[in-house]
Amino acid sequence: MANEKPEDTEKRNVLVRKYQQYLRLEKGLSPNTYEAYMSDLQKLLTYLESEHINVWETSLNDLQQFAAGLHDIGIHPRSQARILSGIKSFFHFLIITDEIEADPSELLEGPKIGMQLPEVLTIEEIDQLIGAIDRSQYEGQRNCAILETLYSCGLRVSELCNLKLSDLYFDEGFIRVEGKGSKQRLVPISERAVKEINLWLIDRKRWRYRPGFEDYVFLARWGNAISRIMVFRIIKNLAEATGLQKNISPHTFRHSFATHLLEGGANLRAIQAMLGHESIATTEIYTHIDRSLLRAEIIEHHPRNIKYREKNS
Repeated sequence: MANEKPEDTEKRNVLVRKYQQYLRLEKGLSPNTYEAYMSDLQKLLTYLESEHINVWETSLNDLQQFAAGLHDIGIHPRSQARILSGIKSFFHFLIITDEIEADPSELLEGPKIGMQLPEVLTIEEIDQLIGAIDRSQYEGQRNCAILETLYSCGLRVSELCNLKLSDLYFDEGFIRVEGKGSKQRLVPISERAVKEINLWLIDRKRWRYRPGFEDYVFLARWGNAISRIMVFRIIKNLAEATGLQKNISPHTFRHSFATHLLEGGANLRAIQAMLGHESIATTEIYTHIDRSLLRAEIIEHHPRNIKYREKNS
């Protein structure tokens, strides 16, 4: 802090390092979530320093003033809520490590956030987006496989970017996905997606890849794993090219996947397990769902599989 002694500064730095270890080792956060928590903490520490407030003496009023400042500088309410959640995590850590006796963030309220449902694409719009890809282009087949995999498997964009060749079990009809907190799950994959990925793997043999990226399914042009930003860009460009007015992102395909399955009559528990929602994964009843039943739900109700059966019947 501004007027603190050098030994106090070092004590605070040690505390921050311990918190970093706590997030990495005990909380098991994904790299992106870890970085967000540390960024949120740095915002708070910067504020406390400017106000000459010691971390160990922070009060609820101090945190309320910090929260008000987030609002005043125009940070979106959803982002405010995320930052305050990270702050609460830090003070919870101070409590469990006996650094402080009372948690000043316990009564800290976040901003009111109205429910905003994400966009859902129709099957026709998804076909339109994928159909707009020029497969003759160098990255065309890769982009087809990316969109088909996002939609057919309901993956998070980070899960898609980190998908490995060693995670593909096409003979069994599954792919292995590493989700939040490094938790793995098996996800059924449609025959349509398998076809598009296999076509991409033929093209992939002609691509160069950097050392360490040999096992990644989806490569960037320069030879490393494709990035989240690039997947966003691919989808935005396709939406613009087709004149689609909806505000879409990779998550739109994941949400459409779940919505279409639910509308088609799939079991809600099966969908939640497929998506890898943490709240479900930690609930005992869902951990006993047979994987063959999960696959049957997807094969029976996913629009891609229905159309494939009709075409080949």
